[in-house]
Amino acid sequence: MNLALAHRIADFDDPHFDPFATFDRAGGFGEVDDPWPKIHELAAQGPVQQGDIREKFGLAPFALWGGLPSYMVLGHEAVSKAYMDGATFSNAIMQRLYADSFGLSINGMDAPEHTRYRRLFQQAFMPRTVAEWGADLVPGVIGRVIDRFAARGKAELVSEFTVRYPFDIIYAQLGLPSDDADVFHKLAVGLMCIMLDAPHALEASRKMGDYLQLLLEERRAGAERDLISTLARAEVEGERLPDDIAVSFLRQLLNAAGDTTYRSTGAMMVGLLTNPDQLAAVTADRALVPQTVEEALRWDGPLTFLTRQTTRDVQLCGTMIPAGVKVDIVQGSANRDPSRFVDPDRFDIFRTQRRHAAFALGPHICLGQHLAKIEMERALNALLDRLPNLRLDPAYPVPAVVGLNSRAPIAIHVLFDT
Repeated sequence: MNLALAHRIADFDDPHFDPFATFDRAGGFGEVDDPWPKIHELAAQGPVQQGDIREKFGLAPFALWGGLPSYMVLGHEAVSKAYMDGATFSNAIMQRLYADSFGLSINGMDAPEHTRYRRLFQQAFMPRTVAEWGADLVPGVIGRVIDRFAARGKAELVSEFTVRYPFDIIYAQLGLPSDDADVFHKLAVGLMCIMLDAPHALEASRKMGDYLQLLLEERRAGAERDLISTLARAEVEGERLPDDIAVSFLRQLLNAAGDTTYRSTGAMMVGLLTNPDQLAAVTADRALVPQTVEEALRWDGPLTFLTRQTTRDVQLCGTMIPAGVKVDIVQGSANRDPSRFVDPDRFDIFRTQRRHAAFALGPHICLGQHLAKIEMERALNALLDRLPNLRLDPAYPVPAVVGLNSRAPIAIHVLFDT
């Protein structure tokens, strides 16, 4: 019997709970629209400062951090040094966020434990596998999403496309029954509500964990090549992934891959649609697509900052940071550092390409960054192919990317020829 069908994933007990709105509130939606002037102001005051980044915007720090003293790291040089020194700027503090919702997460580990498990997870993201997904699975999913509105002549790209396609790709990679997809999506976002609504996040964690455990058991003995099957059979030097680590990774995958890719694609479309000359250029010359994706990630990547904790006293860019403090690494300030990028607030697909920190840097750089870029490239090509003369709908406000962290446009209303 197919366990995935025999044990359907369970929705939230409260049918009125909206995890999407709750998570957006945690990211600063409705509280911060444009953080960049303040971030530039902070960065100009020095690369290392005392304080919590949320407090600088008049927001309450998350209780999750337990009142730890806080520092901020800003600018390309300081951000790069902090991320590259994983032994000093520890990821273990993130386990406070992940423990109750995701479980024992690789993103809450440091070396050598992190290194050992990352080698196993990388088997699911080998270049050949990612290339196969990009050539077949990804375009097929994107095409089916666009089919829903392509004949209409207008669409709202956030609700109808950017928020949908990355999650549909992950469902396909996981080999999930299509009937379970909407509930799976709700639970995945519900997990990230741990900062504001712990009861619902715990409910999501339990229900998704039960479901994923069944899928792992079902597929371990099979010959399928979906992502769950690959993780169930992953092995390095005789070591396999423990089930609790695999389930934690799969819980987090929906947000790490689906949510961030949706937000990055939205930012890319805002950048292009509000710069029609650049949209026309990339429409005419698809060789510009990869650099368009890189510029979107630099200009307004999905995460403005990430949190670490120091394991020792450390001097960074001339300032001493004590051991045991929380550190907000403001990677957005690295991506908009005027000493590295000319006119950094401008979206410009023709600028000289330089490495950005949208996926972090160092030992914890995003495992799925190459897949995310392929998905964004395929998405942009498909939209330009299927929606001729794509343009903003003048009946609606010009879209903008908003929020403090986990930034995204709220809506992108467009017109196109049919």
